[in-house]
Amino acid sequence: MSYEVFARKYRPQTFDDLVGQAHVSRTLKNAVEQNRLAHAYLFVGPRGIGKTSTARILAKALNCVKGPTIKPDNTCDNCKEIAAGNSLDVLEIDGASNNGVEQVRELRENVRYAPSKSRYKIYIIDEVHMLTAAAFNALLKTLEEPPPHVKFIFATTEPQKVLPTIVSRCQRFDLHRISAKLIAEHLQFIAKKEKITLEPAAAHAIARGAEGGMRDAESMLDQLVAFCGEKIAESDVLNVFGFTSEQSVIDLTGKIFRGETAGALDVLYEQSEAGKDMMRLMSDLISYLRDLLVFKAKPDALKEDADPELQKALAAQADLVENDRLLDLIDQFAQAEGRMKWAPNKKLHFEVAIIKAIQSLGQATLDEVIEKLGELRDGSPPGESVRKADKSATAQKKTLAAEGAVAAVSGASPSVVPGKRQSNSDSAAPSSVAAGNRQSGSDSPAIISHATDTAAATGLRIAETGNGEDDVYKIWVSVFAKIPNTKAFVRNSAAAAHVLPSEGRHFVLGFSPDQKSTMDILGTTTNRKLIESLLYEVSGRDWTLKLTVKDDLPSKDKPSDDYADDPLIRDALEIFKGEIRK
Repeated sequence: MSYEVFARKYRPQTFDDLVGQAHVSRTLKNAVEQNRLAHAYLFVGPRGIGKTSTARILAKALNCVKGPTIKPDNTCDNCKEIAAGNSLDVLEIDGASNNGVEQVRELRENVRYAPSKSRYKIYIIDEVHMLTAAAFNALLKTLEEPPPHVKFIFATTEPQKVLPTIVSRCQRFDLHRISAKLIAEHLQFIAKKEKITLEPAAAHAIARGAEGGMRDAESMLDQLVAFCGEKIAESDVLNVFGFTSEQSVIDLTGKIFRGETAGALDVLYEQSEAGKDMMRLMSDLISYLRDLLVFKAKPDALKEDADPELQKALAAQADLVENDRLLDLIDQFAQAEGRMKWAPNKKLHFEVAIIKAIQSLGQATLDEVIEKLGELRDGSPPGESVRKADKSATAQKKTLAAEGAVAAVSGASPSVVPGKRQSNSDSAAPSSVAAGNRQSGSDSPAIISHATDTAAATGLRIAETGNGEDDVYKIWVSVFAKIPNTKAFVRNSAAAAHVLPSEGRHFVLGFSPDQKSTMDILGTTTNRKLIESLLYEVSGRDWTLKLTVKDDLPSKDKPSDDYADDPLIRDALEIFKGEIRK
C-alpha cells in the first residue's frame, strides 16, 4: 500500500473530529438533527483549517445510509465513496479550472437529474471565488431555487471576491484560524498514533510556524519525521524550517526594552549567521510585542495561544514598557517589515529598525513634555507628580484657588483668570492672587461658592448678565478652574475669553478682533467638547459653546516677548536639553 501523508490520513471524518471549529460543527449538527437544511452553504476561511473537510462531513451526514445523521458511520458505500472523492452523487468541482459560463451551463443541465443512489445530489465547489462574473450570474437562478434533491456547498479563501448576490443566497460560515495550543495537542495525538516522540516545545514551535493552519502543521510534522526519524526536538524544527526560538525573540525584546543596542544587534547577527529567515524573525518579534500588549490589557486572553513558559516571559516583561511605547514599537517594526519585503538586504533594514526603536524609547513623548511643564508651572520639582504633594500643600493650593476665584470675580489679571468685561476700577488685583488661580487645576464648586461669599463680604459684586442671570460668570470661573493644567493651550485660550450673556442654551464667549486665532484654538472639536462637558459637570445643564468676535471687547494682555528669562522656560530648557531659536 502506498504511503499516505498525515494531512490525508488524519483528515476529520465526523463533526466531532473538527479541531477549533466548534461554532460551525455545532450549528451544522443542529441543522441536521432538526431537519433545517439550507440549499446552499458557503464556508469561508484561510487555507488548511477544514473548509473542504467540513463540506465532505456534511455530505456524508446527509447521504449516509443511516442519515440524515450527525454521526455518519463511515462504513457504508456512500460514506466511503465521499471520503475517497469518487461518489457519483457528491461532485467536487475545482472553481479555478471550471470557472467559465460553459461549465456552469453544464452544471445547470445536470442538476435536473435525480441522484443515482443517494438521498441528495451535492455539488462542492472549492475556491468558488475563481468563477467569472458571467459564470456567477449564470448560476444565480439555479442557486436560488434548486431542485429539492440538490445541495450546493461552496468554499473560498477570498470571500470579498464572491458576488454579493451569491453570498446572499447561501448560509455563510466563517471558519477561524486554529489556536496554537489546539494544533500542538493534535500533533501530539498524531505522534502517539504513529509512535513518534515529539517534544512539547517542538509541537509548539510547529504550531507557531503553521500560523493557524492545521494542514500546514501536519505537513511540517510529516517532513520532520522524514528528517529526524522517530524523535523530534525543538532544535530540529528550528533548523529545518529556519524558525527562531521563542527564547531568542524574548531575549531580543528584553535588550530592546533595556536600551542595549549592542546586545540586541548581537542577537540579530547570531540568528542571521545561523541561517534564520529575517522576515520570519521580524514577524515573530511583532507577534511577541502584540502578545505583550494583549497580556498587559487582559492576561487571560492568551491562555489558548501561549504556552506556560511564554506567559511567564510576558509577565516578567510587562512592567518594562508602557502601552503607548509598545504601540509605537509595533508600528515601527511593522513599517520596517513592509520595507524588508522588497529589499535585497533584509538584515540592514532590521538593524536600522532595532536602533531606531531603542532611540525612540529614550525620547520624551509629547504627553511627558506637557506633564513636566505642568509640574514646573505648579511649583513641583521636576519628575515629581503634583498628586503626590502632602496635605498641607493641597490645603494651600485650595486656599489659593479660592483666592484666585475671588480675584477672577473682582477682575484679576486677564492673562490668567477667565475673562469678563472689566470696568477700570476692577482692574487692580495682586499678581499673587492671579498666580493662585493659575495653580488651581480641578477645584470643586464649593470653593467657587466660598469665593462668591467672600466677594460679597468684601463689597465685591458679580455683575448680572443682560438676560437677568447672575450665575453665568460663576459657572465660567468654575469651569476654568477645572481645565487640567496639562491642557495649556486650552487654558490660555480660555483665559483670553470674555463671558457674555447666554443665549438660550448657548454659553457665549467673546474675543477681541486681534485674538481670533486664540478663539480658533478653543473652537476645535476636541477643545469644544471638553469645555461643554465641563459646563455640564459644573451646572448640570447641556450647554452649546458659542464663540464670537466683538469689536468693542478689550484685548487681554499679551505675554511679553522677553520670555527667555522666564524661570519656567529656563527649567524646561534644562530638563529637555533644548534651546530657543528665533
